[in-house]
Amino acid sequence: MHDIRKSQQEMCRRFGAPFLEADVQLKIGISRNFGVHDAPINGLRHPPDGDTTGWYIWSGEWSDAPDFFQPHHLHHLYAQYPDLIKFLGLAPGWRFLFAPNYEDVWEDQSLLNI
Repeated sequence: MHDIRKSQQEMCRRFGAPFLEADVQLKIGISRNFGVHDAPINGLRHPPDGDTTGWYIWSGEWSDAPDFFQPHHLHHLYAQYPDLIKFLGLAPGWRFLFAPNYEDVWEDQSLLNI
């Protein structure tokens, strides 16, 4: 777990983002069509609420469908998609885009106004 935290903190330093640990016992929203091989992979973080981290992650195209995101415990993502873990220390109000040989992180203050 120490290595995970260290890689998340390094990602935050690299992009000048604040670090906020996402508790592995909490939930994230992940798209129904999510596939780690379906690039690009997008993530955004709203403020944590209740039993959620605030993270929403999807691959491919976005959908406005009310059931687009399904709840999953974060620890499942850690086991199944280790390449994404480094992004999950980004604080609320931040996004990422991840694809083969490409990654970007940026601040989006509109995510704080939900």
